Amino acid sequence: MQEQRSNHRRRKANRLEVKKAQKLGKVRSSWNRISARKSREVVNLIRGKHVNEAIGILRTCTRKAAVPTLKALKSAMANAHENHKMELDRLYVAKAFVEEGPTLRRMLPRARGRADRIRKRTSHTVIVLAERS
Repeated sequence: MQEQRSNHRRRKANRLEVKKAQKLGKVRSSWNRISARKSREVVNLIRGKHVNEAIGILRTCTRKAAVPTLKALKSAMANAHENHKMELDRLYVAKAFVEEGPTLRRMLPRARGRADRIRKRTSHTVIVLAERS
């Protein structure tokens, strides 16, 4: 049976893998004002796809998380082309994952002097591109 890893250890492992990647176009889009759970649904659609196919998927996707994900993907493509001289025709989404960011806590006044907590969640999207051989 596969051992379950805590969320903290998984995020740390993902960061270390991204740091080890030398010849990869990567980008981290931080502080997206959308929950990580909703962003993961969009990111799961593009993982492993060719960049042109991923752009097409994100442009037609109606989810709110598609906009910052598309922006991050285009930035990763520019990083790969300009910094590492990689060919855009051979790029694909090697890794894509979403981490939870800090939660903004707000109070909502309720009846009889009480207050409810509103949690405004944020997320960080990481996209890593590589060349297919």
